[in-house]
Amino acid sequence: MQIENPIVHPDFLLQSDVARELYHDYAAKIPIIDYHCHLPPADIALDRRFENLSQIWLEGDHYKWRAMRTHGIDEHYCTGAASDKEKFNKWAETVPYTLRNPLYHWTHLELKYPFGITEILNAASGDRIYQKGTELLQSEGFSVRGLLHKFNVKTVCTTEDPIDTLEHHAAIQADGFGVKVSTAWRPDNAIAVQNVQKFNVYIDKLATSCNKNIATFDDYLQALHQRHEFFHSMGCRLSDHGLDGPFPVTAYTDAEIKSIFGKLRTGQAVSPMEEQMFAACMLYNFAVMDFEKGWVQQYHVGAIRNVNLKAIREIGEAKGFDSIHDFSYAASMGAFFNRLEEESKLAKTILYNLNPRDNEMIATMIGNFQNGKVVSRFQYGSGWWFLDQKDGMEKQLNALSNMGLLFHFVGMVTDSRSFLSYSRHEYFRRILCNLLGRDVVNGEIPKDMKLLAQMVEAICYNNANDYFDF
Repeated sequence: MQIENPIVHPDFLLQSDVARELYHDYAAKIPIIDYHCHLPPADIALDRRFENLSQIWLEGDHYKWRAMRTHGIDEHYCTGAASDKEKFNKWAETVPYTLRNPLYHWTHLELKYPFGITEILNAASGDRIYQKGTELLQSEGFSVRGLLHKFNVKTVCTTEDPIDTLEHHAAIQADGFGVKVSTAWRPDNAIAVQNVQKFNVYIDKLATSCNKNIATFDDYLQALHQRHEFFHSMGCRLSDHGLDGPFPVTAYTDAEIKSIFGKLRTGQAVSPMEEQMFAACMLYNFAVMDFEKGWVQQYHVGAIRNVNLKAIREIGEAKGFDSIHDFSYAASMGAFFNRLEEESKLAKTILYNLNPRDNEMIATMIGNFQNGKVVSRFQYGSGWWFLDQKDGMEKQLNALSNMGLLFHFVGMVTDSRSFLSYSRHEYFRRILCNLLGRDVVNGEIPKDMKLLAQMVEAICYNNANDYFDF
């Protein structure tokens, strides 16, 4: 028996007439600018057509893997060698147990659109849903590019390392695809010196990409400048940095950095203090590069990665063994941006926190560096990773509202590797409209539908369109 899902209906999460009007008449119709994601550009360049529902849904999805492991599903069916159909069946078996987890909402939103499937997914319905979804994926309009058009995506910004050739971006630009696909510069590997051998392998790859020898720190910096210039020529206008600890602000001299690099290049390990000095130097230089090119810099702060070392050895990294970290970083963050501001080299900036205890800290930090010339030069980024769910989004929206100007917020990102994750923009837009509708009902803001519609359109599209130089 097919059971229709009662939560996935036109007014899902919209609890007032105002919320419904704002969503259906405005938010739902606006295109998407997804300025931060991890979609594989090769899939867009080749217009990949997924063979089945499992491939498009479960490949690389550590959210689902974590839930399946918690439900007692063997790793064989998560990242192991089980067939696509077997993996999907195990996910279908898990879904009923995700009630009150955002996965339950995301799953059924993604089934409804683009597949038009409104049946609840469980062990009994799994075969039926798998067959229908797989059949649709072979039909017209369900290739990767077709899906981007279905979701009304206007701009996608993927994330690449400085040594990436960007060949797939070049191919996309050359063939006239209607969706703009850009990239973001993610130089984390250029800072990570804990593993000296791995770092030197990286430098050698950088040298190859620049066709130059890298023996000194000056060579290294010149090579990175060259790659930064190349990314800019390919339309890149954003950088992204993942910080798993406080902002590195340890004092250093040029001579010390050159000495540290020399040690690294000859295979010598450096001390923790030298690691911090090198990181401080590199993050500063990257920030200056971004300012000089007029880019937007993004900082994702607060993850503790690869916690389960046994699992990492057996399965590999980026498989869902990461958590929210609890370090403090307000002082170091302020010091980092203050140095750049003192030198008049501070670029537009978006800050994302992973620990919700830091919401108000980030929401107040951005106010320190607004300059009265650029509208919301500093942005408090949308709920990220473990916080991109209803509760996390509402808390981020409330913190920004209380401490800053929500009206100027640049809105939601998918931060995803899945082409079905654009339902998260719908999820965010429903939550935003409901939040505003609730305030109207409570008499906390006026029922000025023209002003409210302007606000919704700004947050969902116009602010990002104005903020980024795509």
